[in-house]
Amino acid sequence: MKAVVCPFCGFGCKLLIDEKTLRVKPYPGEPNRGKLCPKGLHATEFVLSKNRLKRPLKRVGSAMVPVSWGVAIDEIAGKLLEIRVLYGPDAVAFLASSKVSNEENYLLQKIARLFGTNNIDNCARLCHEASVHALKMTVGAGAQTNPYGDLENFGAILIWGYNPAETHPVIMDYILRAKRKGAKIIVVDVRETRTMAFADYRLVIRPGTDIALANAMMNVIIREEFYDGEFVRSRTSGFSEVKMAVMKYTPKYAERITGIPAETIEKVARIFALAGSGAIMWGMGLTHHVSGVENVLAVVDLALLLGYIGERGGLYPMRGQNNVQGAAYLGALSEFLPGYVPLTDERFRKRVASLWGVDDLPTERGLYLTELWEAIESGDVRALYIMGENPAVSEADFAQVRKALKKLDLLVVQDVFPTRTSRYAHYLLPASAFCEKSGSYMNSERRIQWSERVCEPHADSKPDWEILTMLGRALGLSGFNYSSVEEITAEYFRLFPELEERSVEELKNSDGIFLPKKRLHTWEFATPDGKARLMAVEQIGPWEVPDKDYPFVLTTVRLIGHYNTGEMTLRSPSLVKLMGEPRALISEKDAERLGIADGDWVELETRCGRIRMRAKVGGVPEGVIAVPFHFKANRLTSSALNKAGTPEFKFSACRVRKVRT
Repeated sequence: MKAVVCPFCGFGCKLLIDEKTLRVKPYPGEPNRGKLCPKGLHATEFVLSKNRLKRPLKRVGSAMVPVSWGVAIDEIAGKLLEIRVLYGPDAVAFLASSKVSNEENYLLQKIARLFGTNNIDNCARLCHEASVHALKMTVGAGAQTNPYGDLENFGAILIWGYNPAETHPVIMDYILRAKRKGAKIIVVDVRETRTMAFADYRLVIRPGTDIALANAMMNVIIREEFYDGEFVRSRTSGFSEVKMAVMKYTPKYAERITGIPAETIEKVARIFALAGSGAIMWGMGLTHHVSGVENVLAVVDLALLLGYIGERGGLYPMRGQNNVQGAAYLGALSEFLPGYVPLTDERFRKRVASLWGVDDLPTERGLYLTELWEAIESGDVRALYIMGENPAVSEADFAQVRKALKKLDLLVVQDVFPTRTSRYAHYLLPASAFCEKSGSYMNSERRIQWSERVCEPHADSKPDWEILTMLGRALGLSGFNYSSVEEITAEYFRLFPELEERSVEELKNSDGIFLPKKRLHTWEFATPDGKARLMAVEQIGPWEVPDKDYPFVLTTVRLIGHYNTGEMTLRSPSLVKLMGEPRALISEKDAERLGIADGDWVELETRCGRIRMRAKVGGVPEGVIAVPFHFKANRLTSSALNKAGTPEFKFSACRVRKVRT
């Protein structure tokens, strides 16, 4: 059996796959320790789908006709070069993928920058880019600080806007081990989640009021002197500003904003502070707001006040896709080079340029993924190359995205399946699935793991790295003479001082290599002065608020059997059966008032659009409607952006009516 990294969530489970039957067994080592969730157990079903792309396709009129690889790549390269001559390199944009390997993301961002543009981004922009920005501002490194194993040793775990029991089920084993050792589990969310069933303290918060709660907890901690004075004095700056900012956020004041009783806020603040060590884990419930960066700053402040860093605690922004951490770390972001190094860092930029055989690289920030659609509408971007992403479904207010895709002079989609996005493509390139190629992936804890090739590529599909190698050569770029994926691994290893002495063979024969190291900030922070920066923040309201016309708050949630835009899970019979029909959650009181029964069809409408789906009564507080992420949901979600360029997926004003059938 071959060891393969699971193609689903960012936890990074490894699977053992039988080469003949493609049956899956759990890997006994780290990080999943012999456990898998339903998606992992059925991970190979979509690979066997009859809907796989089989050969390169080119649009001729309204039809897509087969062409050879040579013709497709030569024509695509010719059109990209023509657009660069006519409009400049920034008229071209590239979208990398959180579902393909480190090597493949590294190659696409290398192509973009050697082509002359920093218009390279990936769907990290839609999830934890707010966390990256906040963590860079405070502790100097935009990633999870600790390995999963540390969770078992902390006295408290604060889970905020995150539902691991459904989104990262295997990590619940670590959390429950901690609970059995006496750790207190505190969960903050806008609804009763599966994770709350395992919590000691359950705080159901009004949507969009996270800063008020975090500030109120800090108010209690500072007022009652539970904070770590020595840590704050010696290892942080900015304490006086935070102290002043949180003074007005008394528990009583926060109760009016958050809906959480003042006595509960006080109790939870004391429990978390007196635990002696603790982790804060968060997800899209914090980042998918216009206040996303500030939300994360607030919870980081809370951890720093208590000295919950290094061996005494950790910050866990839990990643959603299997290689979203790797895609971002390997440079598939428009404002960062590999390693989250800013484009303006001349020393590192020259290091990268030298490795690639050129004098320098472009320094102007490229377009965020979420800025791209307006740039296409305005004519600033004429060509788009998409690898393994489906923005026609995954983007907020996707009607705008679909309109923009129609305007492109050139759209290339490289994927395993035909998608909603590929309907607009001029060229469609068939990529191999996860188990049909080798490569490395980085999970949420920054563990790089090797994934083995199990079977031959389907039909005439090719691994993404092979397609990109062909494209790089056709574009006339230097350094694209790769004959194996291991050569690309060795090249990106040379970028990072921590990996220079490590070998690909070492990676293959281990449970992974942490980059830059297993645990961050134990002795000093990755900031210029080695100190963390406490950043005072105030409560920030959502982009729009409910009113008489749109009286509900619409939020999005994830399901255990569904993954992103469904291209993989909806082609897995076992997962389709597990998931069932997606439904809109509505409270009992709201359902009774509107005459809605469980299973009734309802119409949901926001200022962006409307959809219909069946209702499920219960599971949310009054005034809130929760719909499964993606499916049709992003016809409704607001495209308002936070400072990191992430849309406000978690808060849209909405109205609901029963549909008579």
